[in-house]
Amino acid sequence: MLFLQGVTYAHPNRDVLFSDIDLTVNRHDKIALIGNNGAGKSTLLNILAGRVKPASGKAGADSKPYYMPQLFGQYNHLTVAEALGIHDKLLALKEILDGHLTDMNLELLDDDWGIEERCQTAFAHWQLHGLNLAQPMATLSGGQKTKVFLAGILIHEPEIVLLDEPSNHLDAAGRALLYDYIQSAPHTLVVVSHDRTLLNLLTTVCELSKRGITVYGGNYNFYAEQKNIENEALNQDLRAKEKALRKAKEVEREAMERQQKLDARGKKKQEKAGLPTIVQNAFRNSAERSTARMKGVHAEKVGGIAQELSQLRGELPGIDKMKVDFDNSALHRGKILVTAEQINFAYKDQPIWHEHIDFQITSGERIALKGANGSGKTTLIRIIRGELPPVTGHMERADFQSIYIDQDYSLIDNALTVYQQAQHFNTGALQEHDVKTRLNRFLFTKEYWDKRCADLSGGEKMRLMLCSLSIGNQAPDMIILDEPTNNLDIQNIGILTAAINEYRGTLLVVSHDVRFLEEIGVEKEIALS
Repeated sequence: MLFLQGVTYAHPNRDVLFSDIDLTVNRHDKIALIGNNGAGKSTLLNILAGRVKPASGKAGADSKPYYMPQLFGQYNHLTVAEALGIHDKLLALKEILDGHLTDMNLELLDDDWGIEERCQTAFAHWQLHGLNLAQPMATLSGGQKTKVFLAGILIHEPEIVLLDEPSNHLDAAGRALLYDYIQSAPHTLVVVSHDRTLLNLLTTVCELSKRGITVYGGNYNFYAEQKNIENEALNQDLRAKEKALRKAKEVEREAMERQQKLDARGKKKQEKAGLPTIVQNAFRNSAERSTARMKGVHAEKVGGIAQELSQLRGELPGIDKMKVDFDNSALHRGKILVTAEQINFAYKDQPIWHEHIDFQITSGERIALKGANGSGKTTLIRIIRGELPPVTGHMERADFQSIYIDQDYSLIDNALTVYQQAQHFNTGALQEHDVKTRLNRFLFTKEYWDKRCADLSGGEKMRLMLCSLSIGNQAPDMIILDEPTNNLDIQNIGILTAAINEYRGTLLVVSHDVRFLEEIGVEKEIALS
């Protein structure tokens, strides 16, 4: 069992990330922990793992959890065995087998005589063929590092497993193995993920937000249905409050017009009656005070409703606040952009594909580029963009404009501010206020304009990239997306999906996120062996 009781965490600058979190995870529960980027999911997972201390409250577990991090850079100076925390045990086993039967070696081994066999079995299961335990982590790809830590589950045999974005960097085959593990795992599981296929395999969804943790007793599809109901209720409240605000302003206007007519009639009567000036002034002052009181009452009512409306709008999901306005490609649909016949590429005279490739890309198509990690997808993208010529075969490429968007959003210049980045794409000479209006549409309000792009989250960079493309004078003829959802939370995946679905041009996508490919309407694929 795992538990959190009144847990609060604050950054070193004393900014509170979350407060008063209560959560109980029972034995064999399979929990999805979701939330927007910056909500504190990874921090909460580290608290559950005992790696981070909360500012207040209690966290505990009835056995030591196995923790898999999202990022692996801190392990690059270690070997595989050191990163998995088994180096000393393996060394002790080797010493014992070499005849050094010391108390220290026996204590380090802790009767775990099958450690080497479990390592071999685990590496074979996760398709880490030929991996050496003494190999430096720095020599491994992102997918291999992920598999190393997943293999650690079989090696350590824990009762509690905590996984932070475990499907990141995995190709289709790796994800299939992960999904099988999630379904069959006998452990207590807490998983932070934006992979909706994976989330559907977990039985409970816990959403972390500024309000705390909300528990939904079902998988991701159930959670999404409940959120849709909540969002529809919120939109109804919003429409009702907007109607109430219009009505309050109308009542205020009518009341003030009536009061002004009454004041004008009263003044005429006073003048006709020939009242002394001092009396007329007294009546006028009284009328003005009465009008001011009435105006104050109506202004307070209108202000109160406006404040409630602002609070409701603040609760809207980002996708409902955004206005995406993509231009269409200038090319007519169906124009042949690329024709490849029996092409291949080689490094050091070694062809990278076992079989030569044939394909055709026409304007307006939505295509998935599929292949395992290391199958040459990036090379083919460079060939399609005209950056590399194939070494064999025939290639015809029409004149078209393409933009390549990788998972790190390298189109964004980290040295620029948000406003400078938007201006960098302002080829149509939009006025300053027009550029800032576009930034507001993509949720970059005034306080963001002077913020450095280097300080933006993955989701914010994605939104700024979409904003920059919308500011450009002409949409690209082809957008190439390379694992675009890897660093995004669920909300920002929704924003990206909505934006891509408004784009009317050619789309080439590298992604292992099956649900994302379905939602953006991919209609054909180019598969690499």
